[in-house]
Amino acid sequence: MKKRRQYEEEAQKLARAIDLAIEAFEKECPPDFQAQHQAHLISTYGDWKRQCLNPEAAFRNLASLKYLVESVFTYFQEASGNTVEYFWRRIQEEELDFKREDKLAAILHRGRIRNRHEYELVIDRMPLSTEEEPSVSDLTNKLNQMLAQYEKTQGK
Repeated sequence: MKKRRQYEEEAQKLARAIDLAIEAFEKECPPDFQAQHQAHLISTYGDWKRQCLNPEAAFRNLASLKYLVESVFTYFQEASGNTVEYFWRRIQEEELDFKREDKLAAILHRGRIRNRHEYELVIDRMPLSTEEEPSVSDLTNKLNQMLAQYEKTQGK
């Protein structure tokens, strides 16, 4: 019975985070999103909320819920901008214990790209190098080296 209760508690917490994600897309939608993008995301998050609160019996476990957490938080862990900042501010205000991760910083700290997902994250988040900002140029060079190394190992 304890696992069921634990699932219920975690599912309720995730459902609240999903409500905040929907709120973020409604109140601070990214400016480059068209109305149909916004509607699709809100619908998807609504589906995820229904899945976490009313899962099929085979998926009513913490392992399955973990996959749903990954799906729900992917955008807010990998993107930037007002929508993301709004979401994390609301998570903190609601005192939900979800943590924001800087995945690019973790990759940089590790010094290598482990998989295709990280490879795409680096490409998407690569800062633009400018001559006025040597630190950005150094970061871009390091990331380019890591990308090249990953591409080299994947070509084998």
